[in-house]
Amino acid sequence: MIRMSSLERQRELGDFVRALREKLRPADVGLPAGPRRRTPGLRREEVAQLSGLSVTWYTWLEQGREMTLSAAALARLARTLRLGRAERAYLFELAGKRDPTPGEGETHLVPAVALASVETITTPAYILDRSWTARSWNRQAERLFVGWLDTPSHRNLLRFIFTEPAARSLISDYENRARRVVAEFRADASAHLDDPIVRALVADLRRQSQDFERFWHEHGVLGREGGERTFNHPQDGLVRYLQVTFMLAGHPDLKLTMLMPA
Repeated sequence: MIRMSSLERQRELGDFVRALREKLRPADVGLPAGPRRRTPGLRREEVAQLSGLSVTWYTWLEQGREMTLSAAALARLARTLRLGRAERAYLFELAGKRDPTPGEGETHLVPAVALASVETITTPAYILDRSWTARSWNRQAERLFVGWLDTPSHRNLLRFIFTEPAARSLISDYENRARRVVAEFRADASAHLDDPIVRALVADLRRQSQDFERFWHEHGVLGREGGERTFNHPQDGLVRYLQVTFMLAGHPDLKLTMLMPA
């Protein structure tokens, strides 16, 4: 695969931003139309002002010059240009920066059809958001996860595992599974560690659970992989499943987990 050079990236970034600017109308950003414009879209000065950037900085960006780009400045520019998720990701990819707030403001906007689709799955299934709070689940999952999905008090998976006594009896090999869950969450939340909700969740769990504090302090990082999951269900006894997890298209902060009978 042929990779773009640094200069090519800078030029593509400049062309991309300019094309986005030219597509925006003054009314799109709350500006009056004013007199007839010589060029389509917004003026460079307008974009710079709305983004809290200097006109010189923004002009150099469009010209594809070598310059210093901060993630915070790019985030302000993305908001001004009204970028969608894919456009925003492309902007940060070209700039070689990590988006400080990927999917900003979109995590709670889960399509109703995505939530409803979980009910059509015949095995235990649920959708988690970036804080690992269940957003949707089916009846099979509610029956399996006693103390979590069958009660309104613990919609967050981590809170269930580390603060609900029922989790210790339900989850087989609790110590190893709980340790792995913390390592998986650390890896999954690496892009959101400055998110106030995620920070508050971690701080609260560290106060409430000695196990979580101990595992979090180990700094383990693991991918959320599938594999066998065993439970000691109070009614069904020992049950085994094979877990598989998918990211929802267009919503990478949301994960669909399914448990297939082993």
